[in-house]
Amino acid sequence: MAVETTPTTTAPEAAGTARRGRWIDVWDPEDAGFWAATGRRVARRNLALSVFAEFLGFSVWALWSIVVPQLPAAGFDLSADQLFWLVSVPALVGALLRIPYTFAVPLFGGRNWTVVSALLLLVPATALAVVVQHPGTSFGVLLAVAALAGFGGGNFASSMANISFFFPAREKGAALGLNAAGGNLGTAAVQLAVPIVIVTGSGLALDRAGLMVVPLALLAAVLAWRFMDNLATAKSDPRTFAAAARHPHTWVISAVYIGTFGSFMGYAGAFPTLLTKTFPEAGLRLAFLGALVGSLARPLGGVLADRVGGARVTVASFAVMAAGAVGAVGALRAHEFALFLGSFLVLFVATGVGNGAVYRMIPAVFRVTGADAGAAAGCIGIAGAVGALGGFLVPRGFAVSTTAAGSIVPALLVFVGVYVLLGAVTWAVYGRGRMAAVRV
Repeated sequence: MAVETTPTTTAPEAAGTARRGRWIDVWDPEDAGFWAATGRRVARRNLALSVFAEFLGFSVWALWSIVVPQLPAAGFDLSADQLFWLVSVPALVGALLRIPYTFAVPLFGGRNWTVVSALLLLVPATALAVVVQHPGTSFGVLLAVAALAGFGGGNFASSMANISFFFPAREKGAALGLNAAGGNLGTAAVQLAVPIVIVTGSGLALDRAGLMVVPLALLAAVLAWRFMDNLATAKSDPRTFAAAARHPHTWVISAVYIGTFGSFMGYAGAFPTLLTKTFPEAGLRLAFLGALVGSLARPLGGVLADRVGGARVTVASFAVMAAGAVGAVGALRAHEFALFLGSFLVLFVATGVGNGAVYRMIPAVFRVTGADAGAAAGCIGIAGAVGALGGFLVPRGFAVSTTAAGSIVPALLVFVGVYVLLGAVTWAVYGRGRMAAVRV
């Protein structure tokens, strides 16, 4: 059967256009006729399934954040420093995997890689289910298994790269924002579900934390195989990363993104452990709230940035984050749980708003500086990987602070200083002059 090549009949639904493996050879979302006829429907279907797969990726990435506080009750003898290592290492591995995962989409196809990346989640989930049943497991083995959860962090990069190819420029921001927010919610979902799932009549069944992911990962793989599509036109030029790496704004934005997204991931990973260490009477029933409000606030950051400028919103976010950290210090000194919880929820909201604002800033900054769109795309990939390192640095900061001073207060005070510094840098670079004139 002949294959149509006109822009308005290239979706799989168009008779005679789908080739083996659900590959689409011609895809032009900027063509209004094609987009209205078939493109929007195909793109939205792929987005919905991408959100589900990324949701599971974040869930696996965050599994150890909610399992770790339960390990002592399950018979594991671990120091505070070791507990924070188990919380932080998935973020480190996930950050390192983000760039290779980005290139996997044009290399293998978005649909194909979604299937593979979903099935890869079975490895950390089943490994966790095995090791938590044996309290005598060495710390080294626990750390290696926790590192496997980084597969879930890589999913974010490949998912965002894939969806960016499906949508026209005028709708790309909204689609990527929805994709990112849906993924971030996986952190809140797993922190809500695990404490419920692992409770049995005879005690804790921590293996259920990993086992509950298995059927969902298989479902995500099956749905992606059956209903998602590969775009032959999806290309990623490694030279865009090289061009972005040579651009000074890439590294300024990456540092800023450590402060926003890195703080979100770091606090989301450490918050359950902080609750059990500082307010054991509160338990883990509210641990999911931080990741939830931070995820929901992310789209708001993009909306506000569109109205008043990403730099202004980012600076305001850092100011609120500093205030939230100061509030948490006061709560710890007074041992006031309500103030502690409220301060951290403020922190989470501010990180979510900041995440959305920074992502909106990137194309605007590169447009003002005259750089090509490829450099902006490369910056998004680099900043996403570097920013995720904050998920490792924040828990490690809490570990060092706890070991040295017996409290997380010194770490929070350092974070306040970092937020003030990053806010000042953001304002100095993007809040004045020609950047301010176009509301970067």
